[in-house]
Amino acid sequence: MPRQASLPLFPLNTVIFPGGQLPLRIFEQRYLDMVKQAIAENSPFGICAIREGTESGAPAVPYSVGTLVRVTDWDMPQTGILHIGTQAEERFVIRSTRTEPGGLLVGTVETVSGEAATAVPQELELAVEILRHIIDEYGDAHFPAPHEFGNAVWVGYRLSEVLPLTLSIKQNLLEMNDSVTRLRILTEFLRKQIN
Repeated sequence: MPRQASLPLFPLNTVIFPGGQLPLRIFEQRYLDMVKQAIAENSPFGICAIREGTESGAPAVPYSVGTLVRVTDWDMPQTGILHIGTQAEERFVIRSTRTEPGGLLVGTVETVSGEAATAVPQELELAVEILRHIIDEYGDAHFPAPHEFGNAVWVGYRLSEVLPLTLSIKQNLLEMNDSVTRLRILTEFLRKQIN
């Protein structure tokens, strides 16, 4: 994707991090059309958390940082309801938005450079240990290999997705460009849960 591009946006009450997977159930016509086009053209769309509004009805106001996703598989178990799997790629910043006649929000977005892999500092190994336990419990279906337990970026993203954090905290973690700080915040949260 070019550094700045036009991208269909899907505002949701969730945050997805690069490298993550998110299953979605699509039933609104504007999103059915968006996903059909994404499948036909193998093109991405953007998932961004909702700052104001709701998932259905009038277009919601999204946070300005979201994540590019691609459809990995799909199924239509009943007419008008599409089940899709998505794979998250890179983050983007919304520079402007417009609403199309069918109600789809389209953004002019700029991709954010990916964070370079960084070693997990020794004092933050608790985060790795807990993520290993979570993956052992839930299996590879939720966390497909390769697992990068030595990479603070990957560990921070996966923990940010699964820990019971508020939407605004998850959004703040997505917007950060410092993987060690992100992991430090998550480790503090984990320590409070354990004590």
